[in-house]
Amino acid sequence: MTRAAANPCRKSVRILGVRSGIGGRDPGAVGAVDGLMNSTLVTRLRAGGLDARWGEVLQPDTGSTEPFATMTSFAPQIAQAVRRTAEAGATPLVIGGDHSCAIGTWSGVHAARRGHGPVGLLWIDAHLDSHTPETSHTGLIYGMPLASLLGHGAPAFTDCLTPEPKLRPEHVCVFGARSYEPEERALLERLGVRVIGMNEIERRGIEASFDEALAIVRAAAGGYGVTVDLDALDPRDAPGVGTPAPGGLRAGALVSALAQVGADAGLVALEIAEYNPGRDRRGITRQHAVALAASALGATKSEARRRIVRVA
Repeated sequence: MTRAAANPCRKSVRILGVRSGIGGRDPGAVGAVDGLMNSTLVTRLRAGGLDARWGEVLQPDTGSTEPFATMTSFAPQIAQAVRRTAEAGATPLVIGGDHSCAIGTWSGVHAARRGHGPVGLLWIDAHLDSHTPETSHTGLIYGMPLASLLGHGAPAFTDCLTPEPKLRPEHVCVFGARSYEPEERALLERLGVRVIGMNEIERRGIEASFDEALAIVRAAAGGYGVTVDLDALDPRDAPGVGTPAPGGLRAGALVSALAQVGADAGLVALEIAEYNPGRDRRGITRQHAVALAASALGATKSEARRRIVRVA
């Protein structure tokens, strides 16, 4: 005989939407939240044994058209929503929006975890996102969030919620980078942030490279997070992004690698950014975004099967 087992310890996941494209060149990422609301995301997470549901959906004040001014007030709103979610005992899954949302996401995680120690962050991205206003070639905010979180850049962003760096360089690893300017690479090298680029991943293999990346972020006492910019994927697997870069991670390989994260109680938050539905083809990017979230959060078919208990 079989019966469904009661599971009071189901992992709670709250999905927070950031309906914004103000930080990037192509504002199409504003449609990511609606695109993923209309996907199999919640169904997939629940089928994998998680208590998953949508929480707050945030959007910037449309009264200002100046990105810096808008993001100055919007980033703390994101941060407070993430903080509330984490302090309520749920794992935040933040769906951007362009990757400038990371300023708010990880400032909120930092605030929620201050009593536990520093937080590590695995930054999976084709780009380094480590410009400051002084070094940026474009002035676009989505090229600055990692530098801001490390305490470098515009005070409006570095001081989001609290006037201090939100990340320590020794607990950060950038994974999959292949398109960036010398100035941002120089900043990360000066700070001691480990960058595992695509050339190295291809040489060493994704398994060994990902193991090293996880070891770096897992060393943080306060747990760790993962942020995935979908342009980290090869454009064959993720056409639906604003700034594709050739030669990226294959989706299947990254989904498999993230299964290690899904089995790890140290994960405190997940962020997926830069889905651009207007550039997608046949929903392939959306499908891979759902698969990446499911893997990183531990929503697997095998876990779903473990909810059925056989009774003699």
